[in-house]
Amino acid sequence: MTEQPPQPPEAPDGHLRPLGPGPLAGAAVLGLLLGWLWHPVARRVAGVAPLLSWTQGLLLLFVGAVLTVVAWVTWRTVHVRRERLGAQQMVNRLVLARACALVGALVAGLYTGYLVSWVGSPAELADERMRRSALAAVGGVTVLFSAKLLERACRVPKENPHL
Repeated sequence: MTEQPPQPPEAPDGHLRPLGPGPLAGAAVLGLLLGWLWHPVARRVAGVAPLLSWTQGLLLLFVGAVLTVVAWVTWRTVHVRRERLGAQQMVNRLVLARACALVGALVAGLYTGYLVSWVGSPAELADERMRRSALAAVGGVTVLFSAKLLERACRVPKENPHL
């Protein structure tokens, strides 16, 4: 008797669910912990905690704005004008959205943790570090929300599943 090769697993149904709150919350909590530890570890290792620049927060806000524009263009193309986008384009945008949502949550948590580590500190530049961390945390949240908008825009309308 010859053995039959094992059957391949069932093919997926071709549907992706939106990235849920679990991975996003996990990334944010991990970032919060790392950001909170960043201050004391940097002080022990380098003797001084890093001073953030305004550029980091502004760059995150810019990335959030770019993602918002891509989400808007995608929404108008797919949902308003009912045009087809190539499968590769849609997959690329969905992967971009999911990656940016996770990174946005991680970065928002990281800068929030760094901000919290300076609360009540008598250090000379503590207030400046907190302001810059707050801007970067807002930038991370902006990236997260704009990425979720892009993920939502990538959903194919039910009445036309062949887009």
